[in-house]
Amino acid sequence: MADLLQRSIGPAIQIEAAFPIRIPPARADANQLELALVNLAVNARDAMPDGGTITVSAKQKSVVDPETDLEPGDYICLTLADTGCGMDAKTLAAARDPFFTTKEVGKGTGLGLSMVHGFAAQSGGRFVLKSTVGAGTTAEIWLPIADIAEEARSPVLETSSDIPSTQRLKVLAVDDDALVLLDTTTMLEDLGHEVVEANCGTEALEILDMHQVDLVVTDQAMPNMTGLELRAQIRRRFPHLPVILTTGYADLTTSAGQDIHVLSKPFAEYGLAEAIEKAIERPHANNIAIFEKERLRRDAI
Repeated sequence: MADLLQRSIGPAIQIEAAFPIRIPPARADANQLELALVNLAVNARDAMPDGGTITVSAKQKSVVDPETDLEPGDYICLTLADTGCGMDAKTLAAARDPFFTTKEVGKGTGLGLSMVHGFAAQSGGRFVLKSTVGAGTTAEIWLPIADIAEEARSPVLETSSDIPSTQRLKVLAVDDDALVLLDTTTMLEDLGHEVVEANCGTEALEILDMHQVDLVVTDQAMPNMTGLELRAQIRRRFPHLPVILTTGYADLTTSAGQDIHVLSKPFAEYGLAEAIEKAIERPHANNIAIFEKERLRRDAI
């Protein structure tokens, strides 16, 4: 994980870790947690243009009295703190809102912190953001401690033997968001596939003209050429090439046709593997596999 964070933020930022010798496991999806930490690290990096330090730590904490967003119980508090410029109260209050961003156009979607917040809430925890101008920002992800005995009794759905397997594929992954593209690529590689990356539809078509691929996984909401427009171009030029379309817009999932597979995002490897299996089962069908990005419910904001 440290290597992934360092690759994401570059050499100008130093990463320090402070973990106890023993700490119980948290109950959360590992891929979603990884993406959440990368999102936080990249935000921290952007707040330190001249370099600085990111400290990642974890502590076990207990909640005794019922709180507005946490049930009584034991939790792991995972903290990522930076030495950046910090935020004022107004910016801090809006930071978790979807599509809010302080970055210039084209540099961020504004979904990073809201995705982290949604992930923590869905995991039974919470996301806490603290910041002071000139003193940096501290992000806390609270996750419930896993009940080892209960998990031992429960069926495990996402072991390597349970994940649907297909032959090794060459997959073209397309997304204008570098973090999302990184996470998708990592999961595809973990599933044993070879991945070629593109940051836009035009680049994807250029790659398809030069390389033979078995599957395309593309985002919908991209500038200049949307995922649906890219799919239309692919259908004309490569009619038997299956396409998986990722989208954050619910209306598209209802208007794109009946042959649609919907899965929340961030998604685990199991869901991605299952959708790949379904997509390549019907290479000649007019099918789009749609993975709906996590819709940030108002009760989780």
